[in-house]
Amino acid sequence: MPELKRVLFLCIGNSCRSQMAEGFAARYGSDVLQAVSAGLSPASIVQPLTKQVMEEKNININHQFPKDLASVDPANFDIIINMSGRKLPSRGPVEVRDWRVEDPIGKEESVYLAVRDQIEMQVMNLILQLRREQSPPEPPQRNKRSLNLPDA
Repeated sequence: MPELKRVLFLCIGNSCRSQMAEGFAARYGSDVLQAVSAGLSPASIVQPLTKQVMEEKNININHQFPKDLASVDPANFDIIINMSGRKLPSRGPVEVRDWRVEDPIGKEESVYLAVRDQIEMQVMNLILQLRREQSPPEPPQRNKRSLNLPDA
């Protein structure tokens, strides 16, 4: 069994974007990654609208809560997905990927829905990439023409 990649989803308050990403990653990608989320300046709660729009995708994140970046130790991760919009200091061997995702905090539900859908697509792309990396390459396919065999 391949080793799971440890992925940290990071935003400002750990109340919207990174919570959504953690929820999608846990639901769809538990075979290739272990997801955690945190914030640079964590809020006191996960926004109710965040929970509501995720519930519409049948993903319950009621057990999730905002965490400070210091409490999760970024050095313990393989990949940090940075949605904070801020440049992070170098994290040594940890790969940092910047995702440009609008912060929906304080905005209307339509913004939360658009952000949720964008994050879902980006998380799915990440999961597919990790699955491809873990799969052994398939041997090249040969067809009859490349072997100069007669057609059947």
